Amino acid sequence: MPKEAAAEPGVTRPALTPLEIVRALVLVVALASLALWGFTAWPLPWNIVAGIGAPVVVLLVWALFLSPRPVLHLHPFLRAAVELLIYLGVTVAWWSMDLAWAGIAYAVVAITTGVVSGRRTLS
Repeated sequence: MPKEAAAEPGVTRPALTPLEIVRALVLVVALASLALWGFTAWPLPWNIVAGIGAPVVVLLVWALFLSPRPVLHLHPFLRAAVELLIYLGVTVAWWSMDLAWAGIAYAVVAITTGVVSGRRTLS
């Protein structure tokens, strides 16, 4: 058995819950949405910067504050505020592409999963 496939003895990893899978999908959709917005909403030299830069900034903010093992630990309410700002940015990006229905659908799913996840971590 290769060393990479072997689990560490005595270490158990919790199973992924459907909520964690949906939260990961919300992040992937946010990154893809911001890339799409950046590449389509700006003229040529800036579309490359916005199309690559916006998802990278969101990914860095997620890694710093919102990941399962964040670099900087925030108070739960500040963590929720950072998460809501990301959701707001993606929703506004959809609205600026004249796809308000997609922005509203994303916001509803993202905020619902965020609230459910936040309530679980607080209790």
